[in-house]
Amino acid sequence: MEQTNSPSYVKPIVIASAITFIMLATRGSHVLTNVSLPDASLALFLVGGLLLRRAAWFVFFVVPATVIDFSAAAVDSWFGFCLTAGYWGMLPTYAVMWLAGVWLAKQSDSLSVPKFTLAALLATFAAFVISTQTYYLFSGRFPNTGLQETLQYGWNYLPSYMSYTAAYLLAFWVSAKTLPKLEQLINSVKTA
Repeated sequence: MEQTNSPSYVKPIVIASAITFIMLATRGSHVLTNVSLPDASLALFLVGGLLLRRAAWFVFFVVPATVIDFSAAAVDSWFGFCLTAGYWGMLPTYAVMWLAGVWLAKQSDSLSVPKFTLAALLATFAAFVISTQTYYLFSGRFPNTGLQETLQYGWNYLPSYMSYTAAYLLAFWVSAKTLPKLEQLINSVKTA
């Protein structure tokens, strides 16, 4: 029996749909359900960069992330606390994660433990610093003391920031290593 190949645009659409669904389920969980899952957005941007690479996909994922946040704030104003001028820091935060994924995609074995772990840890830490500092510097909720002073704030959030992202990336990595079809998909996307 001859196997038919799906058109080249199907794989990216399936990947984008899965990423969007997980983003909605985790980022939107505080509005959509009684179950509040940790936000998977950082991990999803790294996975998106790894699997999709193109800047247009990056822009595509920024849109639902932003719409989810503003929709949550419209439903409950408590969720709007972070929607200040500092919120724009999420763009470079997500970009760091995306670019780490793009870097991984260019590696000969993007799922090797050292490469994947290094990219994930460095990107997540950089994303933490960017998002935290842009919030503290530009939100207007804290005294305008400058970068040196704001570096004192927010470090108590680092463990959860790193661990939630690491848990999602570990789940992706394990899935990619144990599900041959997923690893095949990763390799086929890289060669496309």
